[in-house]
Amino acid sequence: MRAGTSMTACVRRKKWVLATAVLGSTLAFVDESVVNVAVPTIESDLHATLAAMQWVINAYTLCLSALLLIGGAAADQFGRRRVFIIGVSIFALASIVCGLASNVPTLLLARAVEGAGAALLIPCSLALIGAAYEQNERGAAIGIWSGATAIAAGAAPLMGGWLVDHWTWRAIFLINPLLAVPTLWIAVTRVPESRDPAAPRGIDWRGALLAFAGLGCLVYGLIASSSHSWRSAGVLAPLLASVGLLIGFVRAEQVNPTPMVPLGLFRSRQFSGINLLTFLLYGGLGAAFFFLPFLLIQARGYSTTAAGAVYLPFTLILGVLSRWSGGLTDRFGARWPLIAGPVITAVALVLLALSQSYLATLASMTFLGFGMAITVAPLTAAVVNAVPPARTGVASGINNAVASTGSLLMIALLGGVCLSLFDRSLDQHLRAARAPTAVTDAVRLARDGFVVPALPAELSNEQGRLARSLIADSLASTLRTALWIAALLALAGGLTTALTVPARMDQSGKG
Repeated sequence: MRAGTSMTACVRRKKWVLATAVLGSTLAFVDESVVNVAVPTIESDLHATLAAMQWVINAYTLCLSALLLIGGAAADQFGRRRVFIIGVSIFALASIVCGLASNVPTLLLARAVEGAGAALLIPCSLALIGAAYEQNERGAAIGIWSGATAIAAGAAPLMGGWLVDHWTWRAIFLINPLLAVPTLWIAVTRVPESRDPAAPRGIDWRGALLAFAGLGCLVYGLIASSSHSWRSAGVLAPLLASVGLLIGFVRAEQVNPTPMVPLGLFRSRQFSGINLLTFLLYGGLGAAFFFLPFLLIQARGYSTTAAGAVYLPFTLILGVLSRWSGGLTDRFGARWPLIAGPVITAVALVLLALSQSYLATLASMTFLGFGMAITVAPLTAAVVNAVPPARTGVASGINNAVASTGSLLMIALLGGVCLSLFDRSLDQHLRAARAPTAVTDAVRLARDGFVVPALPAELSNEQGRLARSLIADSLASTLRTALWIAALLALAGGLTTALTVPARMDQSGKG
């Protein structure tokens, strides 16, 4: 009787651990996917620039990228439940500040703190599952975790869009504490503590600080280039500083006995190639998803709810087919899926750029989900198979950080490129329309951002319609170019696979 009771308690405890991991990951993944949809509205409400909106996304991603590997190491050393609780608490408190922010600086600071919280809770959610479940049960548990978080991330843009349309953009942040309360309660009362006694002692804070500062200076310089000359001190100084800091990061990782990024892994051609593929593919995808809401809402006039709904087929296809695509690696190796998937993704991004109707946009997003579904599971398997078995955990963490960094840098870089293209497109459309001076002056109010500004009251109805049409047309042509660039990045990822990944790999990274 006692043994049966113990077995039942063990099963119940595992279910509590799984529920906690799902809820915690949902917090981070939902927030990451829903904020993109709200960015155009936030820009209008806070009277901000596009550069500020780039930072709304990048402040979060920067902290997540720089601290993700630190979060996993801290969990193994100091206790997975403890670090998870700290991460969820930080994330929830920062979300409250985001939701109450009355100005851009406050919002950006809170977003950065949110990213730090996410960097703690994301690796801990999987680590809790790994500690609670036996090896023969772990696959099913991770499958449930993956499916639940995918469904939540897919539904989030639609739900967030509805909240923005019918209430306020602040609600997308203020929902997070409501999810955090049951997450923390379960973690504190139902989840046992665990740690890795064999984990290396010490945290690579120096490496994390150098990575954060180096990436931060690089992103700052790239975003500043949209409003300053590349030769100006405001652009050159942070870019040169980023070079020095990132060289310092590489040097620090070389001499640190327990680095957060073991550089020796990159001696493997396959591991380096897979991470370059990841950087290019997720860089293109992150940039596309940043600009897509502007195209749908500001250029084409769809509601925020409708813009959020277009992400649903992408996520559903990705979630449903990921298990099937995992079998592709067993049958064909990683090489062919990692060529075909990025190529299909590139074609889908081109179709997205060319789509003129809402139905065509949905079809393009469905095709995009298919391309990424072919890619994701083989990419994960390729990362694991490119390194010795003892290094699979850190290799997976590095790959996740590379994906976040790719998105971070491409949003920063393409934002400046697109603002310049937008400026030229406005001038071309104004000349072609031979617009009167009043309309020209009104249209030029849109130069600093990708939103249709409040037009002067003295404009007639006809002049107002002309001004809005010129801005929308200029914005549409600019953002189509951004999607074409994203497609080229995905295509370059497929080419990288063709050049670096063999048909079959063993776990030393050799073909």
